[in-house]
Amino acid sequence: MDRNLALEFVRVTEAAAIAAAHWIGKGDKKKADGAAVEEMRDRFNQIDFAGRIMIGEGQKDEAPELYVGEKIGRGKKPRMDLAVDPLECTDSVAFGRYNALSVICSGKKGSLLSAPDTYMEKIAVGPKARKVINLNASVTTNIKKTAKALGKKVGDITVCILDRERHEEIIKQVRKAGARVRLITDGDVAGGIAPCLPDSGIDILMGVGGSTEAVLSATAIKILGGQLICRFKPKNEHHEALIKKAGLNTKKIYSVDNLAKGDILTFTATGVIDGPLLQGVRFINNAIVTHSLVIRGQSRTIRYITTYHHNKSNKQ
Repeated sequence: MDRNLALEFVRVTEAAAIAAAHWIGKGDKKKADGAAVEEMRDRFNQIDFAGRIMIGEGQKDEAPELYVGEKIGRGKKPRMDLAVDPLECTDSVAFGRYNALSVICSGKKGSLLSAPDTYMEKIAVGPKARKVINLNASVTTNIKKTAKALGKKVGDITVCILDRERHEEIIKQVRKAGARVRLITDGDVAGGIAPCLPDSGIDILMGVGGSTEAVLSATAIKILGGQLICRFKPKNEHHEALIKKAGLNTKKIYSVDNLAKGDILTFTATGVIDGPLLQGVRFINNAIVTHSLVIRGQSRTIRYITTYHHNKSNKQ
């Protein structure tokens, strides 16, 4: 993928993050999400490329969205698949909580899984434990095998889990095994990537989260050498019908190689609120400061970008 196009995508996530940041703590997640969606769509349509949304966040929550199958960009080439979440963690922004991002993943045509926005059960780990996890194994077995692969004691393993009622049994099993639990209120993209980052303090992600987040995090996890395994877990008959209509299997276990094929891949994110991956948007004097991350599959480079944007709204 062209480096210049990767930088164009940073400008897209920066714009979406800034739009969402204006709604931090104002209690309206749909307006925050809608602002990010419209800004992302507008910026995409200023770029000379031909993109198609393969999976996007919003459908399962009846929120604003860039819809699956939507074509964006103003060019005919290059043709690219996109997975997007203009605002990952809408509740965090609405209520001023920790961890929110604007995220784009891209790949050449045919590289990213196309799927409805629904739910999946997941386990994610870093490079050293990528071969030892099993979605059909018990929580205890996965923790013990990961600990051994990492050269740690079970008691030193930290498992990241979304704080949801559906995870009560997993939380109980993690604690019974003797490992630590790190609960997050929203958004498991950062939680899924964290085990690949040595200083994150997270060793495993477990639980049920969004399918869009699975593709987004899998792209970065694959480039970083880790593993994410997952399986569709529809919450109702409607979601199950959407999965079947898309020609997908609720019994199949998907890995990073199924979710994001090849190495012509990029992961781009800009922080909205501080989280484990990035700092959030800062409004200072006549500037808006953003913090972004770009990971490229071909070069396996990781770039952190801090940008100062002129804040026209602060003119006297």
